[in-house]
Amino acid sequence: MKVRERGIIVGRMSPGTNNCITDVHGVMVGHVTLDYPLDDKGEEFACTGVTAILPHGGNLFEEKVTAASYVLNGFGKTTGLIQVNELGTIESPIMLTNTFGVPAVTQGTLEYMLAQSEEIGETTGTINIVVGECNDSYLNSIRLFPVKPEHAIQAIKKASASPAEEGAVGAGKGMVCFGHKGGIGTASRVVKNADTYTVGCLVLSNFGKKEEFMAKKYGIHSIKSGLTETADGSIMIILATNSPLSDRQLLRLAKRCGIGLGRTGSHYSHGSGDIVIAFSTANKAMHDSDEGILSSSQIRDDHPLMNELFTAAAEATEEAILNSLSQAETTKGRKGRVVEAYPFL
Repeated sequence: MKVRERGIIVGRMSPGTNNCITDVHGVMVGHVTLDYPLDDKGEEFACTGVTAILPHGGNLFEEKVTAASYVLNGFGKTTGLIQVNELGTIESPIMLTNTFGVPAVTQGTLEYMLAQSEEIGETTGTINIVVGECNDSYLNSIRLFPVKPEHAIQAIKKASASPAEEGAVGAGKGMVCFGHKGGIGTASRVVKNADTYTVGCLVLSNFGKKEEFMAKKYGIHSIKSGLTETADGSIMIILATNSPLSDRQLLRLAKRCGIGLGRTGSHYSHGSGDIVIAFSTANKAMHDSDEGILSSSQIRDDHPLMNELFTAAAEATEEAILNSLSQAETTKGRKGRVVEAYPFL
């Protein structure tokens, strides 16, 4: 269950209908989870997967969304973020997987997009595929490359606007957070002004030592269980909103996700890849257009609404991380290793 169902309320703002990134109209999420032995002895195990976040259900190459990314700590192996920050748009699904699965997921996503738009690489330019990752090698036999290109395609095709599955699913299957089972978590916030906007967050949590978790802050009793031998880990944070923002303003919004991450106990460890990808569904850029000048609306930087959006980004990130812990189940992986679910008491 989500942490709100456990009586843990994060922040002052209200969540959206499903407290999920898909509360942002049009956003879709799909998972493919791999959970099976890779040898007869069970020493090697596929404990991993792929998660796809679609900013909308149409052709993303033809209708790009405004976007930005922000690196809190750069120990990560993402693809596509250089162009996202150069042009301020995203034109593919945002894909999440394990570190060594990035090439396969990039290929599968590219194959899907090429089949959707035959002109890519022929009568028009190439396409920028966006993939993020965390290292799940404690539970997953990462060196055996269980993630294949077809898993990326399946995750995209399974994407829906329904409340997203959370915990040890998709890319989150093998992730560890604060010494316990982490993975996929999501939350949302509603921002009301003259108009009503939604900010949604989805995280792939794989960071933190057990003693760093701010358990007492949330009214949770301190515990002695939890792993001590895992690496620094990482987190991918995907932030979506339907508020009209420029790519520069989305960068400002993305920075506030670090506040939510820090509130849980993270200090951005040396070996932690902590990366935010933010996008807005409000202003789409058409790939084919004869217009020489583009016009779009955006919120004034000095309007009080911007501060509310900053608060929403921080709160949604914090709660999404807690939900990734709260929703995850005890998981067994390679070499008989087991990572226990966090015992919320």
